[in-house]
Amino acid sequence: MAKVFLVRNRRKRIEQGHPWVYQSEVDKVEGEYTPGDMVEVVNHQGHFLAKGYINPESQMMVRIMTFKSDEEVDQAMYTRRIREAWTFRRRFLPDIRSCRVVYGEADFLPGLVVEKFEDVLVVQILSLGMEVRKDWVFNALLEVFAPKAIYLRNDVYVRELEGLEQEKGFWYGESETEIEIEENGLKLIVDIENGQKTGYFFDQRENRSAIAPLMKGWGESHGIRMLPVEENGQTETKPVDKRGKVVKNPFWDGAEVLDCFTHTGSFTLNACKHGAKKVTTLDISEHAIETARRSVQLNGFLHRVDFVVANAFDYLREAAKEEKLWDVVILDPPAFAKSRGAVKGAQRGYKDINLNGLKLVRDGGYLVTASCSYHMSPELFKETIQEAAIDAKKILRLIHWSGAGVDHPKIATVDEGDYLKFAIYEVRSRV
Repeated sequence: MAKVFLVRNRRKRIEQGHPWVYQSEVDKVEGEYTPGDMVEVVNHQGHFLAKGYINPESQMMVRIMTFKSDEEVDQAMYTRRIREAWTFRRRFLPDIRSCRVVYGEADFLPGLVVEKFEDVLVVQILSLGMEVRKDWVFNALLEVFAPKAIYLRNDVYVRELEGLEQEKGFWYGESETEIEIEENGLKLIVDIENGQKTGYFFDQRENRSAIAPLMKGWGESHGIRMLPVEENGQTETKPVDKRGKVVKNPFWDGAEVLDCFTHTGSFTLNACKHGAKKVTTLDISEHAIETARRSVQLNGFLHRVDFVVANAFDYLREAAKEEKLWDVVILDPPAFAKSRGAVKGAQRGYKDINLNGLKLVRDGGYLVTASCSYHMSPELFKETIQEAAIDAKKILRLIHWSGAGVDHPKIATVDEGDYLKFAIYEVRSRV
């Protein structure tokens, strides 16, 4: 087995459990190897640190598989680790049927992502070393899950950086490519063939539930009060509007919500479940909106949702000019910063949508905002939102802050795992 010697002056990341060895950390490689082979990683003095697979064409030159010198990297290891990953999910998500079941490095299987949609698995193989061992992955998935089908979503650019071709299609078995799943007690339609990434974003599961307290208690601010009403000789307390008319809408106390970048409509569904009166649901993709519409209809919420196909930047800007207002504005955009060099542009994008989003929140309402750009640090994201609040003449109170869900665990020393930032702010006018 070839040996990868690390430079003397480096951060001791590998010793802290970090799963990547970068090109810049490598001093030399002794011994022959083929890209994708297992190699030993040693310090500058030759002391063993870890074993992993090597790809000299990748910035992440070695991806660590084990820190134990006597642990074999073989079929048994792959099966064991995939089984452990599934056991972990079931511990924290009892009776779960759909979730992320393998999260690459965080499950000690670098370059491998597996999503479970009921009895169908969707797999992404993102690194050369994992591609070389894909038969072990395949066998382990069959043994642990006994799935109806496995669908490959290897249609991602990162594979080309590893010297791999893009591809997608069934790897095993057959099934519909549109699958109905359940999350937070709601039914959703997921398109595993044409949906973004693997078809759905499980990482926001808990965050979608977190909006529940925002969805009720708005009747009074909408001019509705509970008053005694006499009907047929009997007096009952009922909701009454400003004109003195009894309000028949059962969701009269619910929030008016704007959900931007809705994708499959998951935040919209959770808003409706928890009592929202009306939700305006927006995405630039007609396919996404159509999928969201079907999921909304599946749950019986269609009469409470307006669907809009539009560019969110343009829509927010125009709505702010027209002085439209909602009780709750939700912003869950795709990643704006795909590299460190894109951070400044991304910051402008995040400020733009949050600035206009804040202008659309009624005084005392809530901004729900997120960023899934790893290169946008939590500190920078908070700073950007605060800058937007200053320009919008708003005072913010941070109500909730979180990251990715429990099926997206994070190795403690791996900062790259801090990609998702999710916040709920109460919004008050400064003027």
